[in-house]
Amino acid sequence: MLGILVCIAAGAAMSVQGVMNTRLGESIGTSEANAFVQATAAVLAAAVLIFHRDGSFSALGGTNWLYMLGGVLGLVITLTVMLGMHALTPATAVSIILVSQLLTAGAIDALGLMGTEKVPLTWGKALGAALMTAGVIIFKR
Repeated sequence: MLGILVCIAAGAAMSVQGVMNTRLGESIGTSEANAFVQATAAVLAAAVLIFHRDGSFSALGGTNWLYMLGGVLGLVITLTVMLGMHALTPATAVSIILVSQLLTAGAIDALGLMGTEKVPLTWGKALGAALMTAGVIIFKR
């Protein structure tokens, strides 16, 4: 149950943040807003380390370098959400983002990428993804 609640909070926060970042970008510029948002997140993440640590940076040496690109993806996510919401409505942009997330996560599961447990792609999952995609198309029209 905790996982479901955390995911609901994450989804709501992403939608609100996307609109906030887009409005900030309209005010100061997209690249400037992206830099401000990323810098703010970096400062706050460093501050959290003062109060909560559950690992060690020394373990980075034994980590697959590919996994260290999450920060790069954070930059890509923030920028592309801002651009998508600016070009579309927030609801349409988030709908398309959700379908993209679902399809990508399904591929990661089905292929067992990045050390995840392989979860077979069933007809039910494929139908669900197709229905969600159709729903976004209908929603957009």
